[in-house]
Formats: sequence, structure tokens, C-alpha cells
Amino acid sequence: MHEMSLAEGILQLAEKTARREQARQIKRIFVDIGQLSCVAAEALKFCFEAVSRRTMAEGSQLEIRHIAGSALCPQCQRTVPIQALYDACPH
Repeated sequence: MHEMSLAEGILQLAEKTARREQARQIKRIFVDIGQLSCVAAEALKFCFEAVSRRTMAEGSQLEIRHIAGSALCPQCQRTVPIQALYDACPH
């Protein structure tokens, strides 16, 4: 489950930023997840809740924004939406 290591990394970055800004508590963290990233959003939330216990981020909200997949077609040179890796260009 790579979501656990992602959650740990997110927590480290959030805590580093909070310390730099002299914050005592982290209330909300915003994360973008690409459609093609193979990250399960609910699993990431679950893991983040586990790793943030007894930290300055305990009880914080992990806000996830889902980003659509896109690719540059080497033939028509357009950026096109895709649902999975190696999808065909619609043009």
C-alpha cells in the first residue's frame, strides 16, 4: 500500500511548513491527485489519519482534488484528455 508512504510524506511536508510559519496546529491540507496516479483517495485519507495521530496535524482535514488525465499526442501535437495510460488520441 503506497498510500501509507504518501501519507507520511504529506505529513512531513505539512509539519515542515507549519514549523516554518510558526504554527501550532494544522487544520487542513490540500492535495491534488491525478487520475493516472494509481492513488486510492479513500486509502490515502485513512492512512493520513493513522500517521497524523499525536502530531500537530491530528484531526486535520485532508482535502483531495482530483485532476483529470491528459497526454500530449506525438502525432497531432495536441494535449488530449485520457482515462488510462496509452489511450488513443481522439483526433
